[in-house]
Amino acid sequence: MERPNKKSTFVFQAGILAAAGMLVRVIGLIYKSPLLSIIGIEGNGYYNAAITLYTIILLISSYSIPSAISKVIAQRLAFKEYRNAQRVFVCALLYVLIVGGIASILTFVGAPYLVWKNPNAVTALRVLSPTIFFSGFLGVFRGFFQAHGSMVHTSISQILEQIFNAVVSILAAKLLIGLVADADDTTRAIYGSAGSALGTGAGVLIGLLFMFGMYRLNGGIIRRRVARDKTWHEESYGEIFKVIFTIVTPFILSTFIYNCTTTVNMYIYLYLMDYKKMDAILASNHYGIFSGLAVAVVNIPIAIASAMSSAIIPGVASSYVKGTVGQTRRQVTRAIQMTMLIAIPAAVGIAVLPRPIMHFIFPQKESLDMASGLLAALSVTIVFYSLSTLTNAILQGIGKVNTPVIHAVIALVIQVGGLFALLFYTDLELYALAAANGIYSLVMCILNQLSVRKHLEYRLDVIKVFLKPAFSALVMGAVVYGVYYGLMFILPVSRLVLLIAIALGVCVYGAILLLIGGVTEDELWEFPKGAVLVQIAKKLHLLSDWEAPLKDKRKKRRKKAVKKKKGYKKDTLDDLDL
Repeated sequence: MERPNKKSTFVFQAGILAAAGMLVRVIGLIYKSPLLSIIGIEGNGYYNAAITLYTIILLISSYSIPSAISKVIAQRLAFKEYRNAQRVFVCALLYVLIVGGIASILTFVGAPYLVWKNPNAVTALRVLSPTIFFSGFLGVFRGFFQAHGSMVHTSISQILEQIFNAVVSILAAKLLIGLVADADDTTRAIYGSAGSALGTGAGVLIGLLFMFGMYRLNGGIIRRRVARDKTWHEESYGEIFKVIFTIVTPFILSTFIYNCTTTVNMYIYLYLMDYKKMDAILASNHYGIFSGLAVAVVNIPIAIASAMSSAIIPGVASSYVKGTVGQTRRQVTRAIQMTMLIAIPAAVGIAVLPRPIMHFIFPQKESLDMASGLLAALSVTIVFYSLSTLTNAILQGIGKVNTPVIHAVIALVIQVGGLFALLFYTDLELYALAAANGIYSLVMCILNQLSVRKHLEYRLDVIKVFLKPAFSALVMGAVVYGVYYGLMFILPVSRLVLLIAIALGVCVYGAILLLIGGVTEDELWEFPKGAVLVQIAKKLHLLSDWEAPLKDKRKKRRKKAVKKKKGYKKDTLDDLDL
């Protein structure tokens, strides 16, 4: 049994990108443990301070380019305007050449002023500055292929980028620390953080070379499409630049505000800890544990939402611009459902086993207790950030690019007020940062969801999309908790027992979800390896057609409508393909 055109569905493409995103996050976590052993907690604090600023500058200059460019190009491709789509691509390259170049230079020159609260992070930030320039071009190439409905190129480039990042970070950090082996601990930490930053640049460069190679490989097809294009209106470069600026700017503002909370929170935390007379190096080390360890683990399942967002924007933009709002609603519903199917159990799993998970990835004893507690506190934000990330992309895809900007500003103001109050009047310290993340993502969730419902005039099936996965995940969480701590009495090998518990938890979650109708057979087909999953589910008698009564009612209503409109006799209705 086969389903046609499966590879053309955005769910399948998102699955490819999500799998790559998960692999990238896993590689990132695997290499961070040995890297942390090399550069130490102090070096990790300097690196995270630099990477936080680097991320903000990247957000302003080029981070939103893939999503924005894929939307603009997809709108042209929807009407087979291949020449105009190619012109958009060329203009986008010119845009990042100028903006990325300026941002890179300003970062290198202004590094001492950008990390004035943590001057030891200046070296790492300067090493990162050329990466900003290359990242813009990488983003344009990724957006180009995403607009054409292919996530494979982006996925491979992300994996290559992370592999080279991991290898070069470890080797460069070890080499640079070796050069100052006789220096004090702080000097070695500075050089170690610079080596880590060098790995980030090497990863981006290899990703860019791969994407450029893929573009050249497909150059013949691209040129033939452009040559055959009979579009009556050829957009001028001036018109395209205007479109890019009007589309990219709101994308940048939204993404910038949405992600700059990390930097804002860092400054607030370091400022108030300094006000409370905490040692500056200790405060930097603590923030490094929060950002570099706990948040890094939480970001693994959130990668699913990011992948779904990248995959859905071209399809939503294309269907919405053609006026097929019904198709847009179906895409949105399916994307939210798929994201929640993974985000909810991930949040529950992390909440019930934070210490074993953290010990599996970052076994350093000096940071394990603090990182585990923060991980548990951040677990609920997986659901909120996943949903708000996806709804951001949906609003951008339907042309409401300014709406996420407004929502992000509102959420930022609320969370800043909450963080100030928690840090100033309580001793929660890093847990106040976790609470602020929860406040921000929850506010974004609510505001975005209300806007999506308003503009697309649709309602989610709350029971199927949220409650059934939540029920299945809670049962899974109880099973995983019991299995892990039960087996630890018999086989006290934490990592092996954790893997067994997770594998069993995945099976329990999937089985319960199928039995209660959280996923139908048609929906299961759209998963990567959907045919295999359907076969397994049928052999185990896990598939239940919960939607059969609803389908029968719909079919009867359609038959009555046809009979009333066309005047068919009763005995001819059985021959209609309804």
